[in-house]
Amino acid sequence: MRFSFKGFSALALTLFSIALVVPNALNNSFKDKLPNFFKNHLIPLGLDLKGGAYILLEVDVNEIKKDKLSLLEDEVRSLLRGDRDKNQKLIQYSNLRLLEDVGQISVNIRDTKNISEFSNRLRDIFSNDVAIDNSGNGNLKVYYTEQAYQNILSDSVDKAIEIVRRRIDSLGTAEVSIQKQGNSRIMVQLPGVDNPERIKELIGKTAKMTFHKVDESVMSANDKLPVTTELLPSFDENDGYMTPVLKRVEISGEHLKDSKPTQDSYGRPAVSTVFDNVGSRQFAKLTRENVGKRFAIVLDGKVLSAPVIQEEIPNGQGIISGSFSSYEQVANLALMLRSGALPAPLVVVEERSVGAGLGSDSIEAGKKASVFGLIFVLISMIIFYGRFGILANVVLILNMLIIMMCLGLFGFVLTLPGIAGLVLTVGMAVDAAIIIFERMRDEYRKGMPVLQVIDRGFDNAFSTIMDSNITTLVSSLLMFQFGSGPVRGFAITLGIGVLVTMYCNIIVLRMLLEFWARNFKSAKLPFKVDEN
Repeated sequence: MRFSFKGFSALALTLFSIALVVPNALNNSFKDKLPNFFKNHLIPLGLDLKGGAYILLEVDVNEIKKDKLSLLEDEVRSLLRGDRDKNQKLIQYSNLRLLEDVGQISVNIRDTKNISEFSNRLRDIFSNDVAIDNSGNGNLKVYYTEQAYQNILSDSVDKAIEIVRRRIDSLGTAEVSIQKQGNSRIMVQLPGVDNPERIKELIGKTAKMTFHKVDESVMSANDKLPVTTELLPSFDENDGYMTPVLKRVEISGEHLKDSKPTQDSYGRPAVSTVFDNVGSRQFAKLTRENVGKRFAIVLDGKVLSAPVIQEEIPNGQGIISGSFSSYEQVANLALMLRSGALPAPLVVVEERSVGAGLGSDSIEAGKKASVFGLIFVLISMIIFYGRFGILANVVLILNMLIIMMCLGLFGFVLTLPGIAGLVLTVGMAVDAAIIIFERMRDEYRKGMPVLQVIDRGFDNAFSTIMDSNITTLVSSLLMFQFGSGPVRGFAITLGIGVLVTMYCNIIVLRMLLEFWARNFKSAKLPFKVDEN
């Protein structure tokens, strides 16, 4: 029963591997006719094999600091005014301003006895992320600590990676590799993409949307602006019109639940939006309290539109119409809003294209190396170990099939270093088989029957095989964890190869050899054993 179960599972795994690996060798016309399951699990090729685009992005650190300082300024002002729900009193202050060049908020507290109260309020919100310098006479400097900035930057890069991935995935671009590089950079590899311009446009825009009231008291751009108001340009750069907008954000784009391209009542391209529960309540409150007034829809510091509120909108649904020139522009905006706003702009630091010809040459060279090496190994095993060598070769081929199946099934990208990992796996698999056969030689010299020789050979070789393979597996895991790009490609195939090799040599090869010994009842090993 034990043999039957192992035999059935090995046969099922073999057939499944063949079914998943063979479609990779078919031409595109045959691949298109395959069921979705097989098309979705073809082995993805890396940039060095398939060609495509390479883009290196950098998060604008200065913009992150600027945004955080602006938020800190608003929070300091709010804490000084106090919270009635918490029975906090107003702390008298003056000359609150942002010192952007030194990254500090300066404020003068009139009664120095209130400094400790203000410090406690600040600590309750920011813990140890914010520090206070007291220069005397109630003049305070509030700023983020260096560690806080490092944490903010790390979180911002991680969030940017996730948003970039969502934006690219929405386009249906497959086999994309997105990795963090250094402290503030993001590497994007796009195999098979010849023209990455649209993708650059999508991932380079912040897509930060906010909703503000329009300051109706400002009649023209030449008027003196209150400190709470700023002039923002129109989304249409040719418009030249400036809109006076209150700085206070009434609704943040973070509360957008969905956005889709559509048309407005005049048949022009527009974007339909749906807010979440919090955003719906805020939108209803904004429209209810400001009927007859204008509010501005701002995207990345530019006014998309500033319509007049006709009536309350209680369901959180709206349509954004602006100076959109095409349906594609509207579709891009809807996609960016759905995926979320980037925490800061991304700057293209490096961009290059990898030709498909280079990928084809690499694949061809990898094929030749793998095929010639495999043929040499197969012939050598037959010469030195006879029928046992043939069985070892069958297991070796199964080994390669399962590795390739795992790459396609789990979506691991095959790179040129990955092919090197496959070749190395062949050597490791053969090495394990040779250790087993040599242990059999030792046991056979003691006069044991063949079936017992097989059992003892595997038992004696087990610890050696496990030690060497586990050491290699740990090395591949470390390379995958701390490496990037080509190193990871090598680590993936090597790690999978180690696990599959242990399964094939310890379980499948033993099963085949025991099957041979029981059915052919040979009294001798099928390879030469020198007598001592």
